[in-house]
Amino acid sequence: MRQYHEHLIKILTSEYSHYKENRTAVDTIGTFGHQCEYDLQKGFPLLTTKKVYTRAIIHELIWLMRGDTNLKYLVDNDVRIWNEWGFERYVKSQGLDLKEYSPEWNEEMNNYIQKIKSDPDFAKEHGDLGPVYGKQWRHWEADGEKIDQLADVAKKLKEKSSSRRLIVTAWNPAEVKDMALPPCHTFYQLVIRGDYLDLQLYQRSADMFLGVPFNIASYSMLVHVLAKQAGLKPGRFIHTFGDNHIYCGAGERGKFYESNLDLLKMKIKSVKDREEYLDIKEWIEKNAPPESEGMEGQDHVTAVLEQLSRAPRSLPSFDVANKDFDELTIDDFKIEDYDPHPVIRRNVAL
Repeated sequence: MRQYHEHLIKILTSEYSHYKENRTAVDTIGTFGHQCEYDLQKGFPLLTTKKVYTRAIIHELIWLMRGDTNLKYLVDNDVRIWNEWGFERYVKSQGLDLKEYSPEWNEEMNNYIQKIKSDPDFAKEHGDLGPVYGKQWRHWEADGEKIDQLADVAKKLKEKSSSRRLIVTAWNPAEVKDMALPPCHTFYQLVIRGDYLDLQLYQRSADMFLGVPFNIASYSMLVHVLAKQAGLKPGRFIHTFGDNHIYCGAGERGKFYESNLDLLKMKIKSVKDREEYLDIKEWIEKNAPPESEGMEGQDHVTAVLEQLSRAPRSLPSFDVANKDFDELTIDDFKIEDYDPHPVIRRNVAL
């Protein structure tokens, strides 16, 4: 995953990277515009410098391909990556006054998830995330007509179409306001290249530490799924970025990075051996204000530095059953020889 590491370093050293406050109240260091390209014939691009929860990636992809927009399928399969967004929507609908990640927030969150699991009526009403990805991929509405974008593209791939219009978009301006989270990975385009299938994704907003490793693996899996159904070989996954950022903490913790960004860039530029990233991590932990109560785990910079200090390992292999994309189950996906470094835990910025 050399390209992913180089991308992280670019964000932390580029003359164009900058500190920015944003809607989450958790500040970022980021830049605008980047592209990575993964040849899927050379291995499956699953991050090895920290363990990635592959079951969550597969279940979310199944959820997307089926056109589902309710949290229940994910909750029933112990996939937590959308829990906060569903809960945030529920809190607003009920007019609850809860401080994020406070003990009261955590208790109510746990109650919410248990009700999603145990009460079908509650799940139907309060597990709905609005017209998010699955709705747009499979049930786009226009002028009273429903358009199944993914099925249309899959059909054309089987016909070996040479079209330059094989596009699936999740960004629906008319419905963004009703989504629990507007789509970060906004649209993708597919092209047949001889016997190979290539896919390019445009991602408008990219959480580099938590989100992007999931996105790389998920869309690489999607290439495999659609290529298998069309009698093609998986070719390239091309990942194009808009705003790509690393969260650096809230309040005084974030302000530390604003004041010390030039010094941080200089330190990272001077690294000669990957173990020196741990020295920079130690410098931050010694000099930066502690993260405020309830906002722990929002500083991803230290996690990125720990990851950069680790040597990448060999990529795993991947295969998927030759079944229609909306009939696949978790047992149809096979990842072999995945030997990552230990997990590094951080929290998502809502």
